[in-house]
Parts: sequence; structure tokens; C-alpha cells
Amino acid sequence: MPQHPTLEREFTMRFTSTPRGARLARRLVSHRLDDWGHPYTTPVNETLTLITAELTANAVRHGHVPGRDFHVQLTLADGTFRIEVTDTRTEKQPPASPPATDSLSESGRGLLLVAALADDWGVSPRPAAPGKTVWAELHAQAKGHPLTHRVAPQPTDVDLLLATSSLLRDDLGSRPGDASCGGRRR
Repeated sequence: MPQHPTLEREFTMRFTSTPRGARLARRLVSHRLDDWGHPYTTPVNETLTLITAELTANAVRHGHVPGRDFHVQLTLADGTFRIEVTDTRTEKQPPASPPATDSLSESGRGLLLVAALADDWGVSPRPAAPGKTVWAELHAQAKGHPLTHRVAPQPTDVDLLLATSSLLRDDLGSRPGDASCGGRRR
């Protein structure tokens, strides 16, 4: 009989299937990781926050069904973090392995990032309802960077990460209601 991992921590929440919902999910996952002893600037927090940003953005863009939310679950069991993002759209499945994208394309790199950062990832059908769950796992080590067992990224991977790092920031100055702030963060 297979052993089930011992659940140490869990965070679960539903979010509106909007860019704002995806942003809130990303921030709450980062905050929860900080509460669990993985501060904001640690590799575990930054990596899982980026993975969450990609998965929730995909749920909003490709899994959106009007009037339906998406669901996020973050668990820690036996030293492995697992992030699951469930949406209600069955017919739009991510590819088994992310295809290479055109270097001039402004999108299409999310699953490449997830595959590069996560120790494992995949898609499973949503139990008892239409939809799917896209998940990713990251093995946390007691000390050091969680990705120390990996080969250093190729320059193109670094460029890709830098190009998409804007997902982790909010451009407050670009919103019309923030004009009085002069584009500065408070």
C-alpha cells in the first residue's frame, strides 16, 4: 500500500477569474509562505510565487468560464511544496511539454517557466466536476537554494526569467486612478 505524504501545512482559497484575482492569489501565496517560515526574498518564496503567477495567469487567460472562479491550493508535505490551480474549463488543456516559442512573441512562456522552476508539474482532471487542475511541485531543502541540484540556466533562460519578472510587480503608475501618486509606490 503506497504511503501518503504527511500534510504539514495547507492554504486553500477561491479567486475571481480576473487578472486582479490572479494577482491576489500570487500575493496571498507569497504571504502564506512568509508565515510558514520562508521569507519573501528566499528562493523558495520567490520560486513558488513565480510559479503561482504563471499558473493563475493561465487559469484566467485559458481556463476562464464566465461566472466561475478558480481555486488555489498550496500544501507542504514531507518537504515538498505543491501548488494547484483548478479552473472549470475542460477543453483547454495545456500541452504535456511546453512548446518552444518565437523569441519575438509577447506570450507563451508561462509553462516553460513552470517546467524550468518546478521539480515536477502536470495536469489532472478536476474531480467530480468539469475542469482541470494544473499543479507544480518544488522540493524544499533544509538549507541553501531549493534548486541547487540543477544545472545553471542557459543565458536564454535568464533572459526569459528577467523578461517575465514584471509579473511579480504591479505597475501602479500605469493605472488611471494612481496618477496622483506620480507613478511611485507607497
